[in-house]
Amino acid sequence: MSTSYSMGSKRENYIEWDDYFMALALLSSKRSKDPVTQVGACIVDNEKRIVAIGYNGLPRNCHDDDFPWCKPSDLNSADPLNNKKLYVVHAEANAILNRNCASLEGMKLYSTLFPCNECSKLIIQSGIKYVYYISDKYSQKSSYLAAKRMFDAVGITYTRMKPKQNRIVIDFADILEEDQQESINIESLKI
Repeated sequence: MSTSYSMGSKRENYIEWDDYFMALALLSSKRSKDPVTQVGACIVDNEKRIVAIGYNGLPRNCHDDDFPWCKPSDLNSADPLNNKKLYVVHAEANAILNRNCASLEGMKLYSTLFPCNECSKLIIQSGIKYVYYISDKYSQKSSYLAAKRMFDAVGITYTRMKPKQNRIVIDFADILEEDQQESINIESLKI
């Protein structure tokens, strides 16, 4: 005996995997307190499971108001310690450190900005094999050229991603409104 079920059509405008993971990296970047460059990163295994997320910020237990968020040139400061670069942990490094698995071997990293040479060393050491990024705004700086040179030397594939969707909107109000309407519907059934 065969049972037939009537199934509606699936929704067609869902987010594709690469856009989804890059959107998570972008959402993570919104946690950064850096006034100039907010970067987010998301690491994904071969089963499309998220194993880590990170953003650029100060190390754990370092209070955001106790450290500089600028470069010395921004303030015309003679104090070499007044430089955010000395204190900020990059998004890719934070993601690697925040991972919820033992090994990142063969995994993909999605980053809103192409990784610098320091993060690239960590990416290589961790075993990540694919890097997807959106922005490469520092592409001519030596630390980013060095990163590409190292990636090329060890066979890490890096790809500038062009998202299929230019815009993904997160709107809490829609869900809250829907929830409120459902509560009203349930209350009307009780009467």
